[in-house]
Amino acid sequence: VQLQASGGGLVQAGGSLRLSCAASGGPLSNYHMAWFRQSPGKEREFVATITWSGVAGYQTSYADSVKGRFTISRDNARITVYLQMNRLNPEDTAVYYCAMRTRQRTTMAAMREKWAYDYWGKGTQVTVSS
Repeated sequence: VQLQASGGGLVQAGGSLRLSCAASGGPLSNYHMAWFRQSPGKEREFVATITWSGVAGYQTSYADSVKGRFTISRDNARITVYLQMNRLNPEDTAVYYCAMRTRQRTTMAAMREKWAYDYWGKGTQVTVSS
């Protein structure tokens, strides 16, 4: 499986960006996808995840720092996950990575951890100027 992230760039504080991450190399079904980010000198941190929960449908979870500003969504026909980022601030500056888990979903708490994911994209840079 290959993941290709795009959509990063330079934006002023208060602006918006939409990141995309397309997966290829399937077949893929019942997969789960997430976004993480990493700033210089910091650990890679969880941003958002969208998981398939069977009867419960799709469930999302967000880091507290982005809740209410970022929205994760997916297009199953395109095997693509999106991250709509609004009201960006300089603290959002980072390389954003998409990740995919092809195994059965575990707890939502675990789905916020890097080790829960099987595949990673190369990342796309987001820079927010003040």
